[in-house]
Amino acid sequence: MTRAPARARARALALAGLLAVLIAYSALAEQLPEIRDRADILVIALLVVPAFMATIWLALPLIRIGRPHLLIVAALLAATVCVALELSGVDSAANVAKFVALGLAGLWFVALFEELWWVALVAVIVPWMDVWSVAFGPTRYVVEEQPGFFDEISVAFAVPGESSTANLGPPDVIFFALFLATAARFQLRVAWTWLAMTALLAFTLVLVWEWNVFGLPALPAVCLGFLLPNADLIWRHVGNARRRHRASAS
Repeated sequence: MTRAPARARARALALAGLLAVLIAYSALAEQLPEIRDRADILVIALLVVPAFMATIWLALPLIRIGRPHLLIVAALLAATVCVALELSGVDSAANVAKFVALGLAGLWFVALFEELWWVALVAVIVPWMDVWSVAFGPTRYVVEEQPGFFDEISVAFAVPGESSTANLGPPDVIFFALFLATAARFQLRVAWTWLAMTALLAFTLVLVWEWNVFGLPALPAVCLGFLLPNADLIWRHVGNARRRHRASAS
């Protein structure tokens, strides 16, 4: 009877500890020894990005609290803390608070989807919208014409020994949390989903760095990371949903 509360406490402590480590890293990254060019992006891809995304995995039990509106309240509170920290000049903590706010928003969104195939349909459509936005639409305009605004709204992954960062847009974090929460809620392959989304997202950041471009759409990586490990389970769910619909209609 005591195992579940003990696991919950351990998970909460791990989450709090990881967030503290991320704040400390973001604050001290510029003072760390500088490493050669290609090694620094590997640090981001193999360590920093997975560490940030692991906080969403650790926070997954929040989707079972029974009162989803509390998640959006918590997200708004985290956003308020982010603004207060930025005004106070505590950028490292503000960056992590921003990530927390976006992650909580994504966890809240899963409550809006009654069927798994709804989320799967979103995962099929969203990448094309992101590609258009980055290539021709508002994302391209913001990144190229308003880089300061993009820096304000995006999550920064600090590069060790430098003042530069690799950045991830708000929708990327929100959809990552949404898809991971979906995998947990509908009993999909949570571990494989997290691993695939994180790996493809990190690979996208590596390509941005290697090709020295203003940015690449990251949502295709997140969506593929959700769809590929769960394709058979999603297809089975779609079939079950169609059979239920036919039975109710007859």
